[in-house]
Amino acid sequence: MFTHKHTNIKMLKINQIDSFQRILLHWYDTHKRELPWRESNDPYIIWVSEIILQQTQVVQGLEYFYRFTKQFPTVNALANANIDIVLRYWQGLGYYSRAHNMLHAAKEIAEKYNGQFPSTYEEIRKLKGIGDYTAAAICSFAYNLPYPAIDGNVYRFTTRYFGIHTPIDSTIGKKDIAEFSMRLLNKKYPGKHNQAMMEFGALQCTPHNPNCDNCPFKKSCIAHIEHTVELLPIKEKKTKIHNRFFYYICICNNEHTYLKKRSNNEIWKGLFEFPVIETQEKISTKDLLLSTDFTHLTGKNCSIIKELPEIKHVLSHQHIFAQCICVDINKETDTLKSYQKILISDIENFAVSRLTEKFLEKIGW
Repeated sequence: MFTHKHTNIKMLKINQIDSFQRILLHWYDTHKRELPWRESNDPYIIWVSEIILQQTQVVQGLEYFYRFTKQFPTVNALANANIDIVLRYWQGLGYYSRAHNMLHAAKEIAEKYNGQFPSTYEEIRKLKGIGDYTAAAICSFAYNLPYPAIDGNVYRFTTRYFGIHTPIDSTIGKKDIAEFSMRLLNKKYPGKHNQAMMEFGALQCTPHNPNCDNCPFKKSCIAHIEHTVELLPIKEKKTKIHNRFFYYICICNNEHTYLKKRSNNEIWKGLFEFPVIETQEKISTKDLLLSTDFTHLTGKNCSIIKELPEIKHVLSHQHIFAQCICVDINKETDTLKSYQKILISDIENFAVSRLTEKFLEKIGW
């Protein structure tokens, strides 16, 4: 197969490509996982699965997939839904902009395409929240169109196999991988080929401790030959982490509590949470209780019920250090009138972030 060092895309021969495709599909037929969306060529079902799996492992995503598609079995069912309901069924998956984008795209499909999922790459790519990878996945899986679907698994497998040291987050790196992927693509079975490439990266050519000893490509994998498997792929940009400090105030007023929907365009847009005080740095409980933000929320005669331990909540670009203090009040402040007053027993009907869910578990609601 491809045994020469740092294979050049222009040097790939037809018989080499045929051999690669044959070995890959044989491996896939033997090792693939049985997953519900692989049994369907419905572009809507494939779309839902791909969006869920963008930031979620298959094992965790399965339950959400079943629940979401049961509630919203078609594009039109999703298009007719309220965002609060959609977020409720997305709760726990994180990266909630995906749910907002899906609802926006579903409404566009309902209005512009009469509820029929578009069938060309160009049309699908224009839908909100759909990038190159997702468009290629839908086109190849649902319509058997020859577009290579390049996700993180494919980047890893391809860079290792061909010994590509160009950073995969650079313009040149992306271009190189795209060219290799297009040349390797099985034009007769593009959907199956894409599934096989991704599955190989997920199960065989894993990020750490890949199963090189039992790999059908080990004799021609340049990274294996050169002992650079753990070094590839290479990224040139490091994610800058921003620390934030949240202090949630869980307010009890007889049988009621208070929530507010996050309306800004950052994390957790559209989700409900307790009143929150954000500070530039960590502060003591004593300083928090003396702050004007706190007294405006609770008044001066509140009583502290419980102080929950800090939770560190890790997101891709930020680390949130959060605490929750439960207080009891006997009079609603003017500030609280801008919050939604709800029965504590109804709180499970509101979509909340996983962080808020953790606090609710500790509170016992």
